[in-house]
Amino acid sequence: MGELYVGTCSWKYPSWEGLVYSSREPRDFLAEYARAYRTVEVDQWFWSLGKTGAALPRKETVAEYDAATPPGFLFTVKCPDALTLTHHRASRGTGLVPNGLFLDPGFFFRFLEAIAPLAPKIGLLMFQFEYLNKQKMESRERFADELSAFLDALPADVPYGVEIRNPRWMDDAWFEALSSRGVAPVLLQGYWMDDVAGILDARGGLLGNAACVRLHGEDREGMEERTGADWSRIVRPKDEELSRIMRSVDAFLSGGRKVFLNVNNHFEGSAPLTISKILGRS
Repeated sequence: MGELYVGTCSWKYPSWEGLVYSSREPRDFLAEYARAYRTVEVDQWFWSLGKTGAALPRKETVAEYDAATPPGFLFTVKCPDALTLTHHRASRGTGLVPNGLFLDPGFFFRFLEAIAPLAPKIGLLMFQFEYLNKQKMESRERFADELSAFLDALPADVPYGVEIRNPRWMDDAWFEALSSRGVAPVLLQGYWMDDVAGILDARGGLLGNAACVRLHGEDREGMEERTGADWSRIVRPKDEELSRIMRSVDAFLSGGRKVFLNVNNHFEGSAPLTISKILGRS
C-alpha cells in the first residue's frame, strides 16, 4: 500500500476552533495544525506577480513555518504565479501585457533559495496554470515545449507537481510526459475540470509514482455566501462523490504510490470535517 497524506488548503481559520484549534486565536495556528495533520498546502506565496515585479517569501516566515512543524511534516507549496501566468492580470478594458518571468528558471531558483530551510519538508512544489486560451498561449504544443524546457532546467532532486486548467489537454500524452520527468499530476476536483475519480480510473497507470488531488468544489462564491466564512460545519454534503474519489485514490495507492489529498473548505463547507470522513472510512 502506498502513502496517503491528507491535509487542508491553507490553515488560518478561527472557525476551526474545536475541530483543529484550542481557541479562535491560538498562539501559533500552524503548530496546532501540525498536531492534527501531517501535511498542508501553502498558497500565500502563489500571489506573487505585481505590476513592477514579483515578490519572494520572507525569510522570517519560512523560518516560522519550519519551527512550527515537526520532522516528517510535508508542505505542498504552490509556486509563485510569476512563473505560471503568461501575462499580467489585466483590468477590464485593458490589453494583455506579457509576463517576462513566465517559466523563468532564474526566478524559480531565487524562490527555491528563499524557501531553502523548508527543503526537507517539501512534499511537492506545484506549478498551477490558469486556463490558457489562444490569446495567452497559441497552442498546446507550444505550452508543452515551453514547460518541458523549463522543467529540464530545474534541479532533479526536488519533487514537482503541475496543475493545468485545460481539461482537453489532459490526455495520455500529457500524463506520460509528466511521468517521464518524475513530475506528479495535480488533479483538481471542481470548477469545470474532469472528475478526478474518472481520471485516476482511466489513466492511473500513466501517472507515475505520485499525484496530488485537490478537492475544491464547483461554487466558491456560493459556498462563501452560505457559510458566511464560518467553516465549522458541512453545508453541502458530497458523500457519494467523496466515496467515489476515495475508491479511486485507494486503487492508485495500491500500487505503492503516494497521494497528497488537499481539502478546501469550499468542497463541503469545512475541510476538517471532510477529512474526518476520509480518515474515518472503514
